[in-house]
Amino acid sequence: MKNYSQLRYLPVVLLLAVLASILFSCANMSRPSGGPRDKTPPVFVKSNPLPDSRNFTKNKLEIEFDEIIQIDKPSEKVIISPPQINMPKIQAQGKKVRVELQDSLLPNTTYTIDFSNSIVDNNERNPLDGFSFSFSTGESRDSLQISGILLNAADLEPITGMLVGVYTNLDDTAFKTLPMERITASDALGHFTIRNLKPGNYRIVALKDMNRNYRFDNPTEDIAFGDSTLSPYAVPQQYIDTIFTDSATVDTIIHIDYNKFYPNNILLMAFNEQKPSRYLDSNTRKERRKLEYIFAAPHDSVPVVTPLNFDAKDNWYVLEKNHTNDTLYYWIKDSLVYNIDTLKVAMQYYRTDTLNELSLYDDTLSMVYRAPKEKAKKSKKRAKNDSLPEVVPTVFAKMDVSISGKMDVNKPISITFETPIDSIDLSAFHLYEKRDTVWNSLPDTAYSITQDTLSIRRYLLKHKWKPEGAYRLEVDSMAVVDMYGLHTDKFKRDFTIKSLQEYSNLYFAISGVSDSAVVVLLNSSDKPVMSAPVKEGGAEFTYVKPGTYYARLFIDSNGNGKYDTGNYDLKQQPEEVYYYPHELELRAYWNVEQEWNIYKTAIDKQKPLAIKKNKPKEEKPVKEENEDDEHQNEHNDSYYQNSGYPQNYGGAPTLGGNPRPINNF
Repeated sequence: MKNYSQLRYLPVVLLLAVLASILFSCANMSRPSGGPRDKTPPVFVKSNPLPDSRNFTKNKLEIEFDEIIQIDKPSEKVIISPPQINMPKIQAQGKKVRVELQDSLLPNTTYTIDFSNSIVDNNERNPLDGFSFSFSTGESRDSLQISGILLNAADLEPITGMLVGVYTNLDDTAFKTLPMERITASDALGHFTIRNLKPGNYRIVALKDMNRNYRFDNPTEDIAFGDSTLSPYAVPQQYIDTIFTDSATVDTIIHIDYNKFYPNNILLMAFNEQKPSRYLDSNTRKERRKLEYIFAAPHDSVPVVTPLNFDAKDNWYVLEKNHTNDTLYYWIKDSLVYNIDTLKVAMQYYRTDTLNELSLYDDTLSMVYRAPKEKAKKSKKRAKNDSLPEVVPTVFAKMDVSISGKMDVNKPISITFETPIDSIDLSAFHLYEKRDTVWNSLPDTAYSITQDTLSIRRYLLKHKWKPEGAYRLEVDSMAVVDMYGLHTDKFKRDFTIKSLQEYSNLYFAISGVSDSAVVVLLNSSDKPVMSAPVKEGGAEFTYVKPGTYYARLFIDSNGNGKYDTGNYDLKQQPEEVYYYPHELELRAYWNVEQEWNIYKTAIDKQKPLAIKKNKPKEEKPVKEENEDDEHQNEHNDSYYQNSGYPQNYGGAPTLGGNPRPINNF
């Protein structure tokens, strides 16, 4: 018989168990959540010496903050002015930054230590942006400053970490012979401020200092320079601050005086003179009949090559080169020569010497050919019966014809040969057009076949293709014979042409261009797709594939149709570049016409954010041009009033000459 008397105590037991569980959980300790994430950068507390101290002649400084800090990349981000030849010691110790200058301090000089965004807190690495510290070794402290923005001249990209400096020596040679007198570095968005200047006239320059000597003595360094001198000045300003006793009651109104420093809208366009060191980068013989020479930089002439261990006629090779003469292929004609495994040649060419000047150099080169190992192969038939005669296949000269199933309306057919050709029979090329169901032969006058100016092994077949037309290209056997006596095989290919409905057309109505100019259509990677010259105030692009595009314009000052960089010795600025400030969405069978005033948008705001590589972490989206024209005009008027530049130019003059506005900082 079961005992049910104990069941009456079950509810009590369960209640006690629950209470015990609650008490136990309350007694356990858990890790606190820690509160919200710290987003506040370190705060300056005190320093030795005090900020802006005078008559300070020690070489050690100490700056304290309100929390433990670190210094991020001090050798790159911390800039000391005047520039230091010997690298200073910069260390973070707890809440302090300790700086020890290794150079002797100059008398009666204001020193500036620009930390940029190198000081960060220890836990969250919140940067203290724009922090700088100054002191003077004399009785007075220089306090003027100038500011602006540094952009890459070719694509308007903001440049980070490039030195910007000034000279009181106004001679043009100072930049190449003397270190800059006061310097700073451009920040993450290309902005710069040179602090603690004396009153006077200055030349401003920028330098990607490769050898850390603060002067432009290496022609491969990126530079920027101003055309005119600058005179810094300050204008007293005042702003009103309000102290409230509570959220609605004003206690005190304070008038605070401060100085606004000018000029504050300097535009520097950085460029490279494209004078890289020229030397023989590689010499190879991958193919028995071809010698390859690659130079590290372009040149206006080709080397002189003389045989050393073989006899050859004057015309023992055919030279294939690119238009910059830095990639050279020597195709050897004579089999008695190219069958020699090691060819020794003397080569005389121009290369850059230790003084960065081009000088003639005599070189001796051994061109060795190593034949690849070949595996013996037998056909299935010969494997069964080795007595069968070996069949030698006919070897043809290789010809690559660039014909796709659907050809673009405006593109020629490219015909490329593996080796240079000796002869071509144009009458052996036949082009047919299909009308209804019949292939009709086109006369020779309807199309042309010409050698490409950039490659001796490529020919271009050009014809005015009909949209949606059907064509056939036939090439007879032996139409082309290469320099080694091989002829091409016969060829036949049918193809069609795309319809006009598959393209878009784009026209820019451009204002603000007084000189010749070229517009370049760009893809989403900021790479050129096609270009068109500006004619009668407009640039036209036809047969454009649908997609998203952007546009860049450069002032073609010398009319050569290509972008040219600057030259410091000639005091020549790089050709000016402008961006259409919005993306262009082109759809099939669209005809798009767009107005473009190249001076309407400030130059540092022209490049669309979508293709800008060096972009801010957070930036409000740019409004479309037709959304707020009135606001844009107000912005421009305000800019002119602040800058003092004439409004009738549509912008502020750059140091390069033509008007190009930038935003004030």
